[in-house]
Order: sequence, then C-alpha cells, then structure tokens
Amino acid sequence: MFNHYLVQLLIVISILIIVSIISSNVFIRIDLTSEKRYTLSESTQELLKNVDDIVYFRVFLDGEFPAGFKRLKRETKELLDEFRAYNRNIEYEFINPSSSENAQERNDTYQLLMEQGLNPTNLQVKTKGGLDQQVIFPGALVSYKNNEMPVELLDAQLNVPPEAALNNSIQNLEFKFTSLISQLIKSVVPRIAFIEGHGELDDQETYDITIALRDSYIVDRITIDGQINSLVNRSLIDSATQEYIIRPAYAAIIIANPDSAFSQKDKFIIDQYIMYGGKVLWLIDPVIASMDSIQSQENTVSVEKTLDLQNQLFNYGARINKNLVLDLNALPIPIRTGQIGGQAQIDFFPWYYFPVIIPTSKHPIVKNLNAIKTHFVSSIDTTSVKNVKKTILLSTSQYSKTEAVPVMISLRMLTEEPDVMQYSGPPLDIAVLLEGEFQSDFRNRLPQAIITDKEIGFKEKSVPTSMIVVSDGDIIKNQFHIPQGYPLPLGFDQFTRETFGNKEFILNAMNYLTDGPGLISLRSRELKLRLLDKTKISSNRTFWQLVNLLVPVIIVVLTGLLIVWLRKRKYSR
Repeated sequence: MFNHYLVQLLIVISILIIVSIISSNVFIRIDLTSEKRYTLSESTQELLKNVDDIVYFRVFLDGEFPAGFKRLKRETKELLDEFRAYNRNIEYEFINPSSSENAQERNDTYQLLMEQGLNPTNLQVKTKGGLDQQVIFPGALVSYKNNEMPVELLDAQLNVPPEAALNNSIQNLEFKFTSLISQLIKSVVPRIAFIEGHGELDDQETYDITIALRDSYIVDRITIDGQINSLVNRSLIDSATQEYIIRPAYAAIIIANPDSAFSQKDKFIIDQYIMYGGKVLWLIDPVIASMDSIQSQENTVSVEKTLDLQNQLFNYGARINKNLVLDLNALPIPIRTGQIGGQAQIDFFPWYYFPVIIPTSKHPIVKNLNAIKTHFVSSIDTTSVKNVKKTILLSTSQYSKTEAVPVMISLRMLTEEPDVMQYSGPPLDIAVLLEGEFQSDFRNRLPQAIITDKEIGFKEKSVPTSMIVVSDGDIIKNQFHIPQGYPLPLGFDQFTRETFGNKEFILNAMNYLTDGPGLISLRSRELKLRLLDKTKISSNRTFWQLVNLLVPVIIVVLTGLLIVWLRKRKYSR
C-alpha cells in the first residue's frame, strides 16, 4: 500500500516538474474576455521584442483614491504585467507623491512633477469628517537609458460622464504606453517640417505644438522658394541616362494657415513631394476673418482668401468651400457689458463663428478625443477621385449653418437670440483624411519653366500615400498670455480656463501620417463599460441586500447537506 502511494506521489511531482519546464519555455496566455482586453496587439508585441534594455515606469497612482481611480491603477498595473510577460525588461513601481507628512516636501514633489511634464488633478474625497481635497498626478514618468518622458493616464473630456471618460482613458493605455516606448527606443527619428514663405503661422504661434512634436520628430521650418530639393532628395544612379532616385526629404510637412498665394513652382514641388510618397497636413483658411478687426470696430467683412490651392486640393479629393460655419455649440468669448464701481464688467457669450467640435468618428486619429475648438472654420466637401479613400474626421454639431462670403460679421449677434430653425444642420465636415494614389495636379499642364528643368523627375501618379485637410488654420495656433505675452499650451483657452483636444488631434494626425495605422490603430480598441443600473438598485435595494446576504449562506448550507448525504450513502453500504 505504501509503495502504491509513493508511486502516485512521484507521478504528481514529475507532472508538476514537466509542466513547470514547459511553461517556462513556452509562452501561452488565454484571454477569456469578450473584447480581448488582456490581449496585446501584434504591433505592441513586435515592439516589445525590440526592447533591449530596462524601460522603467514610475506610476504616480498609489494612495487612497475613489473607486474610479483605483480601477485606473488596477488596469495600469495589469497592462504593465502584460508588457512584462512579453519582455522582462519592463519594470515599474507605483508611487504616492503625497506620502510625506511634511507639507513643504509634498509641495516640492508636486512642483518637480509639474516641471517634468505631469499635470495635477484635484479630487474631492469623502472622509469621516466630510469632504477633503486631494491632489493626485494621474500619470507616469518612463525612462529608458538616458531618456525620460512623461505620459498622462487620465483623458479629460468635456460633456462626457466621469465613468465614460475613465473608461476611455483605460482604452487608450496600451496606445499611450506603446507609442511612448516606441519614441524612447527609436534609433532613427523622422523629420517633419513647417512650410514658410506664404504668410504661414510663425514659430511663436506654433510654439507649443512644436515642442510637443520634438518628442517624436526632428522639426524644421523651411521655405520652398521654388527649389525642388527643399522637399525631395535626389540620388544620381546612372550617368548615362541621368536617371534619379527621388525620395521625400521629410516624413510629413505641415502647411499652417498661409495668407498669400503659392507660386506655380511651389505648388508643383508640393505636388511632386506627394507623388513620391510625401504626407501633408493641410490647415487652410479659405476666408479672411479677424477678431482683432471685430473687437476694435465691432464688425468686419469676411472675404475670400487668395491662396490658389483650392483647385489642387479639389484634384486630390477635398473641396474647401468659400463660406463660414456657424454652430450653436460654440466657444464663449469675453465681452465688456458695463462698469461697476470703476471695474469693467465682463460676461461670456457663445460666439457661433467659433464652433466647438465634439469628435464622433471612430477613426483612431480622433476617437475619444476631447472637444476641439475652432476659429472661423469653413465646410469641406469630398470629391469623386479614383483610388482615393475619404474618411471624415471632424464635423460640426447638427445645430449649424453656413454663410457664403463676403459677409458682414458683427458683435451685435451676441445680443440677439438665435433662430434655432436656421441652425437645423445637417452636421458640416471640417476635416477629412485622404488615402490612396493621387493624380498629379500638373499632369496635363506642366509650366514651361518646369519642363526645361532637367533635374525634376515629373511623376503623374503617386505611390500610396495620405494627407489630412482641415478647413481651419488656427486649429494649431496657441494663445498668448494676457498681459505677459508668453505662449500658452495649445488647446488651452485662457478666457474660459478650459483645455481642448487640439494638441492631441495634431499629434495623432502626424502620428498617423508618418507611421501609418500601426500603433495608432490601438486607439480603436473598445472596452465595454458595464455599469450597474442605479435606478433599479435604488428601487430594489432591500431585495438585492437580502440576495447578497442569504444566497451565499444557502449555498454553503446546501453544499454541507450534500456532502453529509454523500458520506452517509457511501459508508452505509
């Protein structure tokens, strides 16, 4: 009998040893969730394979939090555990920045975290004595070798319930961590460029977004000035035929709110840059309208802006209309309405020429983004172009309309109640993604000056490429502090004290243009938000309390009775 039990014990130990050896050498994980929330994407898995040194996450989500932030902490830890399961070079720790009992030390810690790029959030936490204010930093600092970068874990969204905003933040965790690791370990940094020479926004007006883009790109500012080599590189390979290999000099270019016409040579160079695979973010205002004129004179006339780009964009697949969009869902602006005790009285009124855009598209560029503010935006129509896919990224609300230019714009509108019947929609498109093979705008009309330039290898049809067209040049422009004049973060409105999603939109757009749908497609992941029905809970509170109290007890009692009956039946034989 003893030998029999000994054999069984040895068999069990052998099986455990074999399973342990197999599990340590063969990586197998089973995800039983319907949305595969614990399965990393293929692009993330491939990226983690290339991590050859320690990537260290310092996550500032330790401490006593409300249930929602505890969930964010748990999901963050589980995701980092998933990363670590694929690569042991992923390490992390959770830190409580408010752990010190000394108020000065806590404030010094807060100041240091803000200098490193993390933003604080104030919470109201229920305590035994009532409500208490708590400062938290829902973010992380990620270091790799000698580099360190911040990442925000909480996405604030206007007009979105806290539960949904938190769920959206959790959905974006993998994308944020993966894209950050990609930036840290990338050996070759892509080059992008702002185009100058046609009255585009200057380096101060695009200061904040330039700083943000430099985390991922080498950012230049260039003037085309009729020089083909400003946007493309040519390598002579055959001295007999004088044939060139032509490649884009930049992964993408940004044309940000030009105010003067492009020459035929500059348009041709941009066109050929696209034909050879270049990507373009067009931020175009087709109408001249200025708040400076309105504030000084209380009215102004908006007129068409002469850029000579509309036909070129039309041939690529987008038509920017010569109008202005008005939307009842608009940004409030401060207006002086009187004077009390020697002090100016300032009130806020919605300015319908500044639509606030709530992204509704499921495309990863804009999915779950915060609301985006716009200034004097125009509508966009797509045109029928073969082999070009059009995806609408941003649209106004259904309470919008257009005004054809020229039109008088007056502050008197603020004193009048809008006629809702005039703002009956439908939503108007203001940003579109174009992808595919584009026809050159110059395929049937090459200028003589260009034909005689032997250094230009004219191409009539592009390789597969993409571009984004936005009918608001100011969407990338940061405000300046009043009265000190320094640049403010892009998307922050100093009058309403709200932060909009402009910066994230531009960053996502450039990420998509330069890297394609790879990493940014992670933003398409959707985690189902399974919330309890608070109405049913409130109306049936007693019933559910009894269920939770009695059902476990009944199960234990029935299980005990079953065991007793089975033992009695077995031994009565």
